[in-house]
Amino acid sequence: MARRRHLRPEEEEIWHAVARTAKPMHAPTMQRRIETQPPEPLPEPVKQYSPMFQPFRLGEKAKPRSGHDLAPSIRDSLSQAPVQMDAKAFGKMTRGKLSPEARIDLHGMTLAEAHPELIRFILNAQSDGLRLVLVITGKGKRRDDTGPIPQRMGALRHQVPQWLRMAPLGPAVLQVAEAHLKHGGSGAYYVYLRRR
Repeated sequence: MARRRHLRPEEEEIWHAVARTAKPMHAPTMQRRIETQPPEPLPEPVKQYSPMFQPFRLGEKAKPRSGHDLAPSIRDSLSQAPVQMDAKAFGKMTRGKLSPEARIDLHGMTLAEAHPELIRFILNAQSDGLRLVLVITGKGKRRDDTGPIPQRMGALRHQVPQWLRMAPLGPAVLQVAEAHLKHGGSGAYYVYLRRR
């Protein structure tokens, strides 16, 4: 093991000279100063606008919304749908002047029971060459609405128009309209079928 070398007198003299001028980094009595003044606020950013655009506030031209944004009723959505069939025949149909060639009553069925029955009925009616059929859904019963999400009255009444637009029935159906009062009113639908 190497022995420690001792400082020579001239080295010791240099060491003491340096030690006298050095200040300790962490003295036990030295405490850090805590600033009591709050920091200066940051300067406001300079607003620069492009000469092409006028200054604006997001949403300043938006129209105020009143009430709730509700989905349109079935009657409204069916009446706003474009007329795909002959306009004269459509007018007669909605006034109850055309008699349905066949009808199916889904009233009282569950959604799981009604869907396959509707598919079978519509596809068979089209293959038999029928044009106007009546689908009876019923108006639905008012139930206790205890949850936070409001429940629609008449599950079948709301679901049948959607089924008629989707595959496999969509390609077979030309027009769907709410039935005239003498054929069931809002509890039934006229379904006008495409020719095969």
